[in-house]
This record gives sequence, C-alpha cells and structure tokens, in this order.
Amino acid sequence: MKIILASASPRRCELMKLITDRFEVIPANVDETIPEDISASEAAGYLACKKAAAAKAEGCAVIGCDTSVVIDDNILGKPADEEDCRRMLRMLSGKKHTVYTGTAIAVNGRLHSFTEATQVEFFKLSEEEINWYISTGEPFDKAGGYGIQGRGALLVRAICGDYFNVVGLPAAALSRKLKELGVI
Repeated sequence: MKIILASASPRRCELMKLITDRFEVIPANVDETIPEDISASEAAGYLACKKAAAAKAEGCAVIGCDTSVVIDDNILGKPADEEDCRRMLRMLSGKKHTVYTGTAIAVNGRLHSFTEATQVEFFKLSEEEINWYISTGEPFDKAGGYGIQGRGALLVRAICGDYFNVVGLPAAALSRKLKELGVI
C-alpha cells in the first residue's frame, strides 16, 4: 500500500524514515483554525485528522500530523517574530509544559487517530540565553519557539515521554499503529 505523509516538515520526514523508506511527501493544505470548543490538549489531534482526511487518495494510507506546545492551557504556535519568540521562551522558562502530537491515518475510507503527550521542563532562562537562542535563527519555524533536536536542547532540563514526539512525530507509536492496520 502506498503511504503518503501529509506534512512539509523535514523533521517528520526524517523520523518517518525510521519506520519506512516507502512513502511520498504530499503536504496537506488545510485551514488550521481551531474551533473554540476544542481544548488545547485536543487541538493537535483535531488538525492531524483534518490533514489526513484532506487527501482523497484511493488505495493509500495518508498520515496527517500536528504538534502543539501547550503551557497553562495556552497553545504556543510558531513565533511571528523575535518579540513573539522572546515572549514564548519567557513563558516556558523554569516551567513544565506539554507537547502534544496528534497523528491520524486515513486508510480504506476510515480515519484512525491518536495523540501522544510529552512533558518538557525548561531550565530557568536568563535574558542573555533567550537572546542567544533567538540569534541562532532556529526557533522561528517551530511550535513553542524551540527545537529540542537542535540548540534548543540546551534549554531543556528534563522530558518525560517520547522524545521524538517533541520533535514532531511519535515514531514508535506510529510504527505500531501502521503495523496494526496492515499498512507496513
């Protein structure tokens, strides 16, 4: 069965290669507005389902994903600019937050989804550390304004859960689900 990864994320593509090399990348083009009645913890799953369902690919398994960084019931998306990034890093400084990755698989006319949650704790960050990290340019295309797989790792005190979930694809859980569905 042909597998489509409905994501433009290079990080997801690399993680998908841990599972199989037999997939094609066709990013989903969907409105990512989250309805008001969807909680912060459910938002990533909602968007993942929307992305997987958007591709009407017969005889294929379409994988949609979305990652949300949530602190105090607030979703931190990708920073709009340096000041927005600074605001996010200050919010995360010295605290724990949750990274949710929703994953949905559309196969044979059915949608199968799950959401993984990983707790991440940041060190207390000085303004100098925040400014340094922003100056690297790394945080601007990442939810929450940091990338744990890059220099953002230096901001992280601890994690509890799946590391790859924080990167953007819960590879082990997805592999097991694809096997369960007979896709791989």
